[in-house]
Amino acid sequence: MKVFNSIDDFTPGNGTVVTLGTFDGVHTGHRKIIERLMQSAGAGLETLLLTFFPHPRVVLQEGSDIRLLNTMAEKCELLQQTGLDNLVIHPFDKNFSRLTAEEFVRDILVAKFNIRKIIIGHDHRFGRNRTADINDLIGFGETYDFEVEQISSLEINDISISSTKIRNALISGEIALANQYLGYDYFFSGTVVKGRQLGRQLGYPTANLYISDDYKLIPAIGIYVVSSFIDGQKVYGMMSIGTNPTVGGTSQTIEVNYFDFEKDLYDREITVSVLCKIRDEEKFGTIEMLQHKLREDKEFSLSYIGNRKSES
Repeated sequence: MKVFNSIDDFTPGNGTVVTLGTFDGVHTGHRKIIERLMQSAGAGLETLLLTFFPHPRVVLQEGSDIRLLNTMAEKCELLQQTGLDNLVIHPFDKNFSRLTAEEFVRDILVAKFNIRKIIIGHDHRFGRNRTADINDLIGFGETYDFEVEQISSLEINDISISSTKIRNALISGEIALANQYLGYDYFFSGTVVKGRQLGRQLGYPTANLYISDDYKLIPAIGIYVVSSFIDGQKVYGMMSIGTNPTVGGTSQTIEVNYFDFEKDLYDREITVSVLCKIRDEEKFGTIEMLQHKLREDKEFSLSYIGNRKSES
């Protein structure tokens, strides 16, 4: 897959089959659209997905604090797996948002992409103030000689899977539902930094993660079963997202206790996949009560992991 950081960087060949959108999460609904895109690209046509950064809502809605399912690097990684020919990541700003629907079609889809066909989701709207819809696009297709194919909500797993629904599931701790919609285990990456080393004192040493992309959505505060690939090895563990109230913590941290793993991870970037929520964060009366609960958490995690392995 070739990646272009601007519409102007792309040079069309014989023609393209295009889809566009933020594609946050690259979830199962998105992949249905991409599959159709791939199926439509015959006779020497190239597939092209146009997406934007930053997210349009951040630019157009002042004070928006939207958290995204993917960083751009993660989105590229997920899209790479689909077999797309071209990914165009265009900087979204207010000037771009002011393009009329016809200017967007004529000056970008036709002039820049040499479009032969566009495939869009059932609810796609575009152009200044998002005033144009599928009917307008069909009209433009007749004028500028390209085909328009719309994918209905029924074709996308019989439900309208949306990135918003997945975000809400993660925020409320419904990991199984979020992962079902995504079609993969939700993940995020961070750099291991030195913490207060309280986990080590409790008998559960942790890797403390710093997430540099502040727009990346982090699941709800709580305790989770997780996995990571470290040095080519799949390692399981349990993760705490919270303030560690039992030991007087005040700021939120992300800490992972890996099972049967003792390598030094400081300053390394690791990716954590979230498999299951164990429980909410709690404040215990004593350190001993906390340690007892951590033992229960580990027993739950090992049982969950064993069942997951047997099902795979």
